[in-house]
Amino acid sequence: MSRLQDWSEDAACRTGDSEALFADGPGQARVKTICTGCTVRTECLHDALDNRIEWGVWGGMTERERRALLRGRPHVASWMKVLLDGKAAQSGARSD
Repeated sequence: MSRLQDWSEDAACRTGDSEALFADGPGQARVKTICTGCTVRTECLHDALDNRIEWGVWGGMTERERRALLRGRPHVASWMKVLLDGKAAQSGARSD
């Protein structure tokens, strides 16, 4: 099984209350803090974007944030490269 297929086994949220991941409003901010240090955050977000998951916090983004991202880049077929490139750019900017 590849890393993309089994990412959920390493998710920071896997042992918590799964219903909490589908919070409304202010609850979403609390849920997003779980994602902050998650080692598979990129894989989770990739899965949510590629599969157009409409509800809950995935990869540190709410459904509203994901919809905006998808609207802004409608021609992206697979988000993994986009997310990894963005991650690399961020870490490069931090080390300058």
